[in-house]
Order: sequence, then C-alpha cells, then structure tokens
Amino acid sequence: MHINRPAKSITEIPFSVLDLAPIVQGGTASQSFKNSIELAQLTEKLGFHRYWLAEHHNMPGIASSATSVVIGHIAAHTSSIRVGSGGIMLPNHSPLVIAEQFGTLEAMFPNRIDLGLGRAPGTDQRTAHALRGANYTNGDDFPEQLEQLQAYFEGSEQLPVRAIPGERANVPIWLLGSSGFSARLSAQLGMPFAFASHFSPENTIPALQLYYDNFQPSEEYKEPYAMAAVNVIVADTDEEADYLATSIKQTFLNLFRNTPSQLQSPVKNMEDLMSTYEMTLLEKQLGSSIIGSPTTVKKKLQGFLNETKVDEIMVSTMVYDHDARLRSHELVAGITGIQNR
Repeated sequence: MHINRPAKSITEIPFSVLDLAPIVQGGTASQSFKNSIELAQLTEKLGFHRYWLAEHHNMPGIASSATSVVIGHIAAHTSSIRVGSGGIMLPNHSPLVIAEQFGTLEAMFPNRIDLGLGRAPGTDQRTAHALRGANYTNGDDFPEQLEQLQAYFEGSEQLPVRAIPGERANVPIWLLGSSGFSARLSAQLGMPFAFASHFSPENTIPALQLYYDNFQPSEEYKEPYAMAAVNVIVADTDEEADYLATSIKQTFLNLFRNTPSQLQSPVKNMEDLMSTYEMTLLEKQLGSSIIGSPTTVKKKLQGFLNETKVDEIMVSTMVYDHDARLRSHELVAGITGIQNR
C-alpha cells in the first residue's frame, strides 16, 4: 500500500514528545514526575513542539494515570511547549468532567493545551470495569461521547448544564488510534489524527491511508493533519542504543505474559529471556521502532516519514537511565534541526 501524498523532510516537520512517566525498577512515582519535569524543560529548550502524556491504569511502570493532573504539573514548569494528552481515554470519563478539566487547564495555560482522545480503556478489562462502574461501555458510544464533549466546549444551548471552565475554551481536539476506527471518524469530522505506531506498526499505513482518503475539510482544518507516535532511542553508537532498547522490550515481553512490571534495567542479551514465539511477537509489536546512532536514526526517521507522509512525528523514548533518555532527545533535536528553526 502506497500513500499518494507529498513526503517532507525530517528537517521540515515538527517533532514532539510522548511521555508515559515511566517508573523504573526500584523507583517511585515521585521520582518519575521529577524526571518528566526535567525532560519537558529540556525538550522545550530544544525546540520540540508538544509534550503529551498518556492515560494508563493498573500499570506498575506508568505514573501518568491521573493524566490531567500531570499535564497541569508539566505545564506549570514550562512556558511555551504545548502540553496535552496522548491520550485521555474518553470512555473512562464523563464528557462533562473532561470539558471542565481541560477548560481549567486552558484557563491556567492559555493557547498551550491539547486534548488527544482515545476510545480504548488504557488498561485491562477488569480495571476498565473498576473505572467505569455501572456506566461501563466497550467504547462503541465513543462518537456520541465525542459529540457531547464538543458541545460542552462550544457552549451548546441544547445541553442542560454548562462546562465552566470549559465553555468556549480554545482546546484543540485530536483523535488517537491504533486501528482504522478513529482514523475514519477523524477524517469524517475534519479533525487531526494521531496514530500509535509505537505499538501498532502493522496498522500504521492502512489507518493513515484511510484518514487521508476520507478527510472532509472542517472550519479548523482544510487539509488532513496526521501525526505518528514512534519509539525512538538514539545513543552515540548503534550498540549502545540497542542495549538501551532492551528495557522497553522487557516491558512488552512482560505484557505478553500478563505480568506488567516497572521499567527494567537493560540487559546484554534479550534472546536468553524469551522463546522464539515471544521474539516473533516482540518484533511484530515494535516493528516501527527507530533505534541506533544519530546516523542510523536520521536515515530511519526519513524512511518512516517517506512511507507514512505524516505532518508531525512524536517520539516515545522508554529507557531505564534518565540521563540516557535526556541524551536521546538531544540527539533527535540535532538530527532534525528543530532547535535552529
């Protein structure tokens, strides 16, 4: 499948950051948030465009479950970078609550807040039931929830209550997806679309193709605007980057085994930890990951952009060593030249 759309250079497009606020082995959520502040401040200085946080629940290695709270924390410690959700899992919440939360964030940090929405639970089914209680849905009513949320932001007179703060708030809404559902919906509604290529690489091109082909212009967006999140780990050498990447590989391996864990320290040999079948699963799940030295990553990033034709790339860098994580983002900035634009 080939996307018929002009490809840009990695030196032309914005680059952004996806942070899951990882809790490393033996670490704490408190330290995780301190690390996130340091990363956000660095990436703002380096010229990254957005800093998004993801809603996950019942995950020992992810501290961003109260996503709106963490967004406020990051925004308060930065001054210009856009801060948002990648994403809020809307079926877990009342649309009114999300309108109020993000209306509050926008009132505190004007023109800096993004609202990325997903329809998956961001967790296992047992936790989803605990989150949603008697209002449990499987996400089938996501389009209706989205419509209601938009109505709160618009201050629709058809609603019996008002979202204050929230009404008339300048909060761009993105739809997030790992399959074709949100790609089609965002296209129909003329909204920007962000694809989770960092864990669903096989669906990347089909979903983006669906979005580009079906896009209907809206008041806010006359043309499609797509972003892809991708795992990017850069180090001074290919060997060092591969070593750092064993931490995220262990995370996915533990998810396959239904034994979620904190972010583990890197290992010299991943093959000793898994079966051939698990190795195949891992290669499939992390197939679009871009790992290596600056020279290697620059070539792979441009190749990814040539294939996907996205307008923006969001990097997810789940590595155990915080200094190595900071260094990876510095190297990405150097490769793409975002600091000098």
